[in-house]
Amino acid sequence: MVPGFRYGVVAALMACSPLLAQLSPPAETSVNIAGKTIRIKYSAPSMRGRKIFGGLEPYGRVWRAGANEATALHTDANLDIGGLSVPKGDYTLFVYLDPKQWQLVVSKATGEWGLDYDSGRDLGRIKMDMSKPPRPIELYKMTLSSLGANKAKLQLAWENTVAEVPITLK
Repeated sequence: MVPGFRYGVVAALMACSPLLAQLSPPAETSVNIAGKTIRIKYSAPSMRGRKIFGGLEPYGRVWRAGANEATALHTDANLDIGGLSVPKGDYTLFVYLDPKQWQLVVSKATGEWGLDYDSGRDLGRIKMDMSKPPRPIELYKMTLSSLGANKAKLQLAWENTVAEVPITLK
């Protein structure tokens, strides 16, 4: 082995790691309603020429709703998300992918890697309103938007799909 070779390889890998990490950078969306905060932390992958839904992410299974670590939901208030009662606290979000009807999955499990899905930890599933964007969306984006005094909306948008679900503070 060449002296110092190992350190050169480590240095080269460390120099590349910021580039690799940016393939799916960390992202966050939040909304404040009636003094209460709802926040989602996720990683935002890009299409990069790939077919995403029905390709990279097959239909008929649960997707981590982002990349890397699991998508984390925190709410300071009790919520109604599309008819599902969600007590204030911390959760993990997943999406059951179907070509016609996605379901937002709210899991009671927290602090897990994105692929560690256990249906036995589900708080519940919510059917999402589906639509198509006018053009493909390169970068995955989750958006929480205020709709008034005690209402909000969660939107997921990527590739050729936009999925939404209403949120009401209880």
